[in-house]
Amino acid sequence: MSIEMIVFLMRSGIQEVFTLVSPVLGAALIVGLIVAIFQATTSIQEATLTFLPKLLTILLVLALLGGWMFSSARIYTLHLFSMIPNLAR
Repeated sequence: MSIEMIVFLMRSGIQEVFTLVSPVLGAALIVGLIVAIFQATTSIQEATLTFLPKLLTILLVLALLGGWMFSSARIYTLHLFSMIPNLAR
C-alpha cells in the first residue's frame, strides 16, 4: 500500500464524516443562534432553554436525513470492502 493510497483513504473517510455530520451540526448551530438571539433580546439567561430546541432539531434532521446518511455510509463501507483484495497485494 502506497502513501498516496493511505492519504486517499484518510481524506475520503474524513470527507465522508463531514458530509454526514454537517446537516445535523448546521441545523443545531442555526437553532442555537436563534435561541441565543431570543435570550439576548428578552434577557432570559436560562442555560437549559437551548437544550430542548437543539435536541428536537437534531432528532428531526436525523429522522428526515437518516435514510440518506445510512445509505451513504453503506456505499462508502462497501467501497472500502471491495478495495481490500487490491490492497493486500
